[in-house]
Amino acid sequence: MTKPATGSKLESASAVHTRLQEELTARAQDETLRTIRNIIPISAREVRIDGKQLINFASNDYLGLSRHPELIERCRQAIDSYGAGTTSSRLVSGNIDLYERIEARLVALKGSEAALVFPSGFQLNATVLQALAGSETCFALDRLCHASIIAGTTRSSLHWFRFAHNDVQDLERKLTTAARRMGKRSPKDIEQWIVTESVFSMDGDQAPIDDLEALSARTGSCLYIDEAHATGVFGDHGMGLCHHKQTSGPAFFISMGTFGKGLGSFGAYIACPKIVKDYLINKCPGLIYSTALPPAVLAAIDAALDLVPAMKAERRRLLNTASYLRSQLQSMGYQTGASTTQIIPILVSSPGQALALSKHLEERGILVPAIRPPTVPARSCRLRISLSAAHTDSDVERLCEAIKTWRM
Repeated sequence: MTKPATGSKLESASAVHTRLQEELTARAQDETLRTIRNIIPISAREVRIDGKQLINFASNDYLGLSRHPELIERCRQAIDSYGAGTTSSRLVSGNIDLYERIEARLVALKGSEAALVFPSGFQLNATVLQALAGSETCFALDRLCHASIIAGTTRSSLHWFRFAHNDVQDLERKLTTAARRMGKRSPKDIEQWIVTESVFSMDGDQAPIDDLEALSARTGSCLYIDEAHATGVFGDHGMGLCHHKQTSGPAFFISMGTFGKGLGSFGAYIACPKIVKDYLINKCPGLIYSTALPPAVLAAIDAALDLVPAMKAERRRLLNTASYLRSQLQSMGYQTGASTTQIIPILVSSPGQALALSKHLEERGILVPAIRPPTVPARSCRLRISLSAAHTDSDVERLCEAIKTWRM
């Protein structure tokens, strides 16, 4: 085999460098360039950036559990008992007994036949959906589904489409159209998965779960619902908006959730039929080929599952605070979209407006991130306020006063 000339290598590398630089320059010019900043957590509600202490309205630590002494103590105990790492995948030698305990507890709390813990939410969505896809599987995605869901479906199936956000009528029409394009008479003649989120991460609104369940029954479709931002905050015991449907819903009803948001730690899970769990253990690359979660993380998850079911007062206060903040923002003339949850967007006209408002708030001791395309669709830039039960009334009032001083 002929060895490439050194000059060819240099030319190829130069072309790559040029392409990458052009992309970064374009992002900078349209004010969508991302950078990473160092953040030092101080408490469940405060951080330090560049030496300045800020109230943190950017975190997904919805119940303030990341700093809870019980989670921290369980982490220490697990390190003493198991060491720092699990050293291999769950299928090799990393499946320590904490996994079985956590999955059994999830089954009881979610009301499902089975549960399976994964290293992260993005990895779960991207690889579970990939594993579920057969050669004739069709995925129906809500228009605002998370990037991890898009990665798991569009790259694993030839048959997929998006339906208008939370529009069940549009979904039903498109299910029928998709079946006919595949040469079938109705959606019941093909394998279709309806995929959505129960609480949408950027808009803070909720999916019409009951209507989707009814449509699933009519069309014979399977349901896959991402509960990442509902877990800890909604439902009986804080187990999301779908927990009661795991046994009463469609035969193939899968919900996923994360431990790194409302539960204050890291990792993710699915609640599913037992046959799905058995199948994924054999077919899902995100489980098979990933090192298992560290013992300290598993112990923190276990501790959170002890605490969250009893945190009804914290959930109530969090949602009441969100309702109050939405009303205050709307009275100032700001649009908060269809938010009904602890996630509240302030919609602005451009990336520059989002960056300027975020900077204005940071100068006044408040951290709220600017969210710009491609994270959100074009012309829907925003600041994303993420409330926590750890926030005080004075924190929220300080946020309101800082926003009042902004002039667009």
